Amino acid sequence: MAKQTQKPLNLKNDIVFKTFFLRKGNEEFLIDFLSALLKIEIKRISIREEVNLEQLSIEEKGGRLDLQAELNEGIMVSIELQICNHHDMENRTTFYSAKVLSKETERGSDYREIKQVYMINILDFELLGFEEYVSESVIVLDKHRDYEVLKGLKWYFIELPKFREKHPDMNEKLNQWIAFIDDYDKGLVKMAEKKNKTLEKARLQMNYLTGDAEVKRLAELREKWEMDYRSGMNYAKEEGLKEGIEKGIEKGIEQGIKQGKKQEQKEMVRKMLAQNLSIDMIIEITGLTKEEIQEIKESKESFS
Repeated sequence: MAKQTQKPLNLKNDIVFKTFFLRKGNEEFLIDFLSALLKIEIKRISIREEVNLEQLSIEEKGGRLDLQAELNEGIMVSIELQICNHHDMENRTTFYSAKVLSKETERGSDYREIKQVYMINILDFELLGFEEYVSESVIVLDKHRDYEVLKGLKWYFIELPKFREKHPDMNEKLNQWIAFIDDYDKGLVKMAEKKNKTLEKARLQMNYLTGDAEVKRLAELREKWEMDYRSGMNYAKEEGLKEGIEKGIEKGIEQGIKQGKKQEQKEMVRKMLAQNLSIDMIIEITGLTKEEIQEIKESKESFS
């Protein structure tokens, strides 16, 4: 039997993503990516490692694995990679931005020392109803949309499926990094690595990293969790659809019976009226109200 070829790991696996950017000596990769996205010069970076990868258990694979770093002693960035669409991204990133801000408040002696916080979300699904694949949000006044307030908090969304549909300018460093992270179009990846010497070095590090037995094992467990999650969601969707169809049919039959009975009742009232039975007598026989009988009578006369 032919040996099954394993799918190569890439940065869309968040275990690999975090290990790649956290590994000592790899700081230049995060600096190169973030300077392209944020359009600022990064003179200093301090990565905050909050998760020990070697201690992650199978149960923790479903948890949130973000990467946090401090830039130039004044900007906190939190990067999250999301492959599965849990349909809660806006609420999720708002909640975590509050947590990051809260931590910075604890570290500072007063509000003036709270750092800027940038939430960066790399998504393997479409979120926003616009064609741009990179979106930066700002908080503005309702009646003065050109005036930005709360400049210390921003959100960035990178939507990989939209990037694939475009013909990106590969001279732009950010597009080079998005192609490298997405690892979907091999031609774009090769072009990105050719144009960006930092990405050339990053590829060597990736080749080494994805051969690391411990990282590979954790990454495969993460992929298994994601597959199980998708499978469970698809099953729930199919069962919900099936149940909905069954209930719809049941309700339709019930409504049909009711409509049939109502039509029969109308025909019976029309026959009684044709026999010149009094309305009081028809009420007694059918149990209908005087108004209902009058309505049937008027509808009969309108079709006469």
